[in-house]
Amino acid sequence: MLGVSGPNLTSEEAALFRRLPPAGVILFGRNVVDPAQLASLMHDLRAVLAPEAVMMVDQEGGRVARLRPPHWRAHPSAGAIARLDTRDPAAALRAAWAHGAAIGAECRAAGFDVVAAPVLDRAIPGQSDVVGDRSFGGDPERVAVLGLAMAEGLRAAGVIAVSKHAPGHGRARVDSHLVLPRVPFDAEAWGADLAPFRETATLIPWMMTAHILYEGVDDDRPGTLSPTIIGDAIRGEIGFDGLLLSDDLAMNALEGTPLTRVQASLAAGCDVAVYCPGDLAANTAILEAVPSAPGLPSILAAARTLAASGAQPAKDWGAERDLLLGIG
Repeated sequence: MLGVSGPNLTSEEAALFRRLPPAGVILFGRNVVDPAQLASLMHDLRAVLAPEAVMMVDQEGGRVARLRPPHWRAHPSAGAIARLDTRDPAAALRAAWAHGAAIGAECRAAGFDVVAAPVLDRAIPGQSDVVGDRSFGGDPERVAVLGLAMAEGLRAAGVIAVSKHAPGHGRARVDSHLVLPRVPFDAEAWGADLAPFRETATLIPWMMTAHILYEGVDDDRPGTLSPTIIGDAIRGEIGFDGLLLSDDLAMNALEGTPLTRVQASLAAGCDVAVYCPGDLAANTAILEAVPSAPGLPSILAAARTLAASGAQPAKDWGAERDLLLGIG
């Protein structure tokens, strides 16, 4: 799954995707100006991609949002729902569902099939704020419950949810966008990190890896590139057998060329490698060297069909969520 360079699909990008279509495209702030522009870009992408290809966006609410005001609603963070949870767990559960439904409805209307949320990482004081208020809190059980509610809201809006970042990013002391975090093994903390992913493994169909070196589990390779982390922890301890995506392989936590990173993530056990910058030369090298996995087109087509089948009648779910949160 690849990014594109800007708000318009270039002729070179269109030619590449016609010749060697990726599994999907992920859009970022650089690709989104306003609804009319986004609709045009989506139309042009759909014209050159395979029918089963998915369109994905990071739209968690709070800091991580690609569709922003004034054209789209400003959604609160998961942390706001976590704070409500300390006072009124039933209201927080409903707010988490409505949060997913509100975000999902906007993204579905804009043409997206996949929303890279919810975050199932725990919020741990004193660690890097790369997770912080993106998390539903520090209690693994409540993170699982609220994260699943958000995922169910996304599904009700007709989009695919992606739990992230397995097997857990909350204990990282540095931001994996910048450097490679190293997390020492601690049996109790490891179990707490895995718990939200394990509790939702059969209920959220897609999952995303973390670029973290888990010392004592695999001392040599970060999670995304580790057959041990993916095979033993994600597929084994967590019990996830759905579609596994890498986090963005352009992040500075990783070494090597774009192509070698993609190849290493797939060799480790990721089903889909995600490379986001929209660099034409890197996209070309990746698509020319990495064939689509057998069976992936049918998996993507089935996921799109399943998500669309779950869509419920339109409603202002955001207003209900904001009322529960006491904002707006």
